[in-house]
Amino acid sequence: MILNSTKLLEKALTRTVGDWIVRVLFCIFLSPLLFVSGHALAIDPPSPPAYGVRMEQAWIPMKDGVRLAATLYMPDGAKPADKFPALLEYLPYRKDDGTAAGDYPHHAYFARRGYVSVRVDIRGFGASEGSPPEREYSEQEQVDGEQVIAWLAHQPWSNGNVGMFGISWGGFTALQMAMRHAPGLKAILAVDATAELFHDDVHYVDGIAHIDEFELNMDMAEGWTGAPDYTLDEKVLGPRFDTPPWSLLYLKHQRDGPFWRDRVRPLKEITIPSFLIGGLLDGYRDNVSDMLMQSSGPVRAIVGPWNHTYPNDAVPGPQIEWRDQAVRWFDHWLKGRNTGVEHDPRLVIYMQHWHPPDPTLESVPGAWRREDAWPPKDSHPSTLFLQPNHALSQSNAQPDIHQLKYVPSIGVEAGFWWGELLSDVRPVDAFSLVYDSAPLPEDFAILGRPHALLQASTTAPLADWFVRLSDVAPDGTVTQITGAGVNGAQRDSMSEPRNLEPGKTYALDIEMHLTSWVFPKGHRIRVAISNAMWPMMLPTPYSMTTSLKIGDSNGSRIILPVVAEHGIVPPAFPPPEPSEEREDIKSEGFPWPGEWTVERDEARHKTTVHWKGQESATYPWGKEIDYENLTYDADDAHPETCSVRGEAESIFSLQGRTLTWRGHLLVTTDQENFYYKYTRELLKDETVIKSKTWQETIARDHQ
Repeated sequence: MILNSTKLLEKALTRTVGDWIVRVLFCIFLSPLLFVSGHALAIDPPSPPAYGVRMEQAWIPMKDGVRLAATLYMPDGAKPADKFPALLEYLPYRKDDGTAAGDYPHHAYFARRGYVSVRVDIRGFGASEGSPPEREYSEQEQVDGEQVIAWLAHQPWSNGNVGMFGISWGGFTALQMAMRHAPGLKAILAVDATAELFHDDVHYVDGIAHIDEFELNMDMAEGWTGAPDYTLDEKVLGPRFDTPPWSLLYLKHQRDGPFWRDRVRPLKEITIPSFLIGGLLDGYRDNVSDMLMQSSGPVRAIVGPWNHTYPNDAVPGPQIEWRDQAVRWFDHWLKGRNTGVEHDPRLVIYMQHWHPPDPTLESVPGAWRREDAWPPKDSHPSTLFLQPNHALSQSNAQPDIHQLKYVPSIGVEAGFWWGELLSDVRPVDAFSLVYDSAPLPEDFAILGRPHALLQASTTAPLADWFVRLSDVAPDGTVTQITGAGVNGAQRDSMSEPRNLEPGKTYALDIEMHLTSWVFPKGHRIRVAISNAMWPMMLPTPYSMTTSLKIGDSNGSRIILPVVAEHGIVPPAFPPPEPSEEREDIKSEGFPWPGEWTVERDEARHKTTVHWKGQESATYPWGKEIDYENLTYDADDAHPETCSVRGEAESIFSLQGRTLTWRGHLLVTTDQENFYYKYTRELLKDETVIKSKTWQETIARDHQ
């Protein structure tokens, strides 16, 4: 079908030669002629919006007989002999309902510019046939992905070249297909993605157990059938509904190793061109610097002050257009046009300037800068030693020992995954060891991944350490910049954890997550150290006191990646272009980041965090409403008894019937075990027609 939705669409369909002139002039001013060995290189403008958009539904056959459902966004108005590259987005989030509204602005943009942009659900999800794989990024999913790429490369409309793009899961699969050297795949664009499935993904953060909204969503979504029919045929519904929840499987793999590593290959295995987009508030941002240092192929990257989102609709901003950059990238590698991308900066990154702590900040102050090498050429380490008087100084200190009583319930104000904009973190600092520099005599800029080198001990066989870097304003307000944690049992190996010996001092190297920041003159640098970061991480199960060794040449210290405050200014990014929307779908809300509250019972030493999120959408066939909530409980007197309770509900109001899928998650702990229970339910017109429960006791493995 053809979607003729807005006046914007009409304008896009009636571009004239004047558009070409404007675009050429634009490229001349923003990308002047490049000189290599004294010769000028002409730069081609990116492909203009020369086509309409036609959506086609297709089945892609797998070798085992299963068919994957695909939506092809075709360049409408093409000549019969025209050949186009394919751009693939491949993930499970249900192209016909879950992501349908968000897919169109991206895929239509590319189709208008001469690409067949393709959205495919992995097997067992949405309209695709088959049962869901046993886990994310399974071997089956990746083998299927290779077959999808081969199918696209050999279609009559194809020029033989395939690119991949996507955010989060879609970015993960792009990286993984590049690692597998899928024939036909010539370039990728990965947004907010990582290849570190144990250290960075949402199941274990910094190697420590983590449970959030994603578990609720995916464990329930495994049991859905596809839009618009939402069939109750047991041949389709049964295998999906009975698929074990993935969160159960992940809780059984509490250390790094083959389970996590076999799904990915080293980043150096990526030899095709890779364009990365990341956010300094996103939990996967470290992949950008890792790729810049390790990938064997050409890498270009943009990192803004964003959370887990595309840059054109990011909050906080500044928002920028990225699809035009994607077209330049894919034009070069898939169409053979010299758009100049090989001479672009390797990295354009946003240097964040100080702002007060504010979860509702609309735009982060700062400036873009280009870096042609990573680490930046002018970067140099600056070491600050922790002092006996809780200061930070460049000089070493006299030996001392600082002790900290473990409070399992602290950390709420410091975030849910090392990124999102926060309120003032002084409530967390109050239960941490805190070290402040003197007021800075001049502005002080950092760019990279700070390190904390700690000399630490504990009275328990298991402990976590967390280090947070913050900016303290003259009025005392504290803005958190970055941080990271380490599971003490994983101090030497994340795959072979070992208990701590109480009283023994260990050297801990904690590499904090990628950041940029300019500390203003008169502000202080703060380092805060704690043994809990709850509910981001599940607490360790022993009451304890930890000690930090101060002073001596090996005393505890931090190393900051210092750069010049002002770098090379890159060409300005254009603001976001208006996006085409589907008029037949209306969506509202989004579960994450949602809303949260904290309740503290000081008398009983108990703390509860409540989180909730909601979204809804209206489709031609009906309406969907999604509700999610999580309740985290912690007991400071009994750190072994934390719990996470989650409820998810998706209600589909369809013609003549209402279908409701529900998921109920409960994880409780004691000193030895995790106790897991998950129930999946399906209701038809408020009557339960299917229900299945999984319940297991899982031994704690150094978590």
